[in-house]
Amino acid sequence: MIAPIEIENKEFKKVLRGYKEDEVDEFLDLVKEDYEQLYRENADLKEKVRLYQVQINKYENIEETLRATLVTAQGTAEDVTNAANKKAKIIVEKADLDARQIIERANNSVIEIRKEYDSMVKEFKVFRNKFKSLLEDEIVSSLE
Repeated sequence: MIAPIEIENKEFKKVLRGYKEDEVDEFLDLVKEDYEQLYRENADLKEKVRLYQVQINKYENIEETLRATLVTAQGTAEDVTNAANKKAKIIVEKADLDARQIIERANNSVIEIRKEYDSMVKEFKVFRNKFKSLLEDEIVSSLE
C-alpha cells in the first residue's frame, strides 16, 4: 500500500510537451490529502475491528463459561432431583413398613383382647354354673 508521504514526494521526469507542473502538483496534493484521510480512516477502522474482535473474544469466553455453568447447574439439578426422589422413596417405604408394623401390633392386640374376652366369658360361665350349683345345693339343704 502506498503511504501518503510517497505521493507527496513522488517526482516525475520532465519532458517536452508534458503536463503543467503546477496542475500536477496541485492535483497530487489533493490526491495526497484524500489518500491521507482514507489512510487514517482505514487505520481507525482496523483499530476498531481489532477492538471489536477483542470484545467478541471476551463475549465468546463469557458465553462458553455460561454454557459450562449451565451444564453444571443442569447436572447438579438432576443429581439433587435424583437424590430427593431416592430419599422420598426411602421415606415412603419406611412409612409403609411402620404402618404395617403398627397394623400388625394392633391386630395382635385385638387377638389378645379376644382371647382374654373368651377366657373371661368361659370363667364367667364356670362361675355362673358353680354359683347356680351352690344356690341349688343351698336351696335343697334348706328344704331338708
